[in-house]
Amino acid sequence: MPPLASIPMIFPQNRTIVSPLRVRCGEISNNGRIRGPVIADLPLDQIRRPLLRTRSNDPEKVKALMQSIANIGLQEPIDILEVDGLYYGFSGCHRFEAHQRLGLSTIRCKIRRGTKETLR
Repeated sequence: MPPLASIPMIFPQNRTIVSPLRVRCGEISNNGRIRGPVIADLPLDQIRRPLLRTRSNDPEKVKALMQSIANIGLQEPIDILEVDGLYYGFSGCHRFEAHQRLGLSTIRCKIRRGTKETLR
């Protein structure tokens, strides 16, 4: 999947954006480019989880989320940091695992761009 920076999206002010990634954003800058966080469905296998080995999830919470997601879908996107076209997730661990255990291939994300310094 290409980084968001490589997906050209130029639309009038404050319009909903739909692309093959199902990207939505409420703010468009004066030059027509996306500004601020972007909501998109990303493949689970493209999200790096650096804290995966340092945490364990509550199995009951994951089970409850699985039921909820199966019934009504994900209600709150997970936060993702995009750095140089790579996606990093540090929160939403229970929601991420629930999606994995349900066999879903994508998850709704709130994506913010960052630098390597931000990532450190």
